Amino acid sequence: AIARALVHDPRNVILDEPTNGLDVMTTRAMRGFLQQLRAEGRCVIFSSHIMQEVAALCDRIVIIAKGTVVASGSADELRAATGENNLEDAFVKAIGSDEGLHA
Repeated sequence: AIARALVHDPRNVILDEPTNGLDVMTTRAMRGFLQQLRAEGRCVIFSSHIMQEVAALCDRIVIIAKGTVVASGSADELRAATGENNLEDAFVKAIGSDEGLHA
């Protein structure tokens, strides 16, 4: 699917959970590939529930809860705005719920 998305050399790339279900080595390769796309000046938009991945790869983060944007900014800006030390805790505070954390 990713090869199909890139075959026409698009300036903008949109991916849904690009590392979901991948093994460790393939995940590392995918992260490197996303960094390469960014270095080439492409706009890469992707969704992820893996906050360490988001913090490592994203210049700008948008948090959406129930279809509404509840926070946006860099990882540092989101941590500062929520008073949290890590992006996962900032995410939980931004959505205003810890629902699902105890499942």
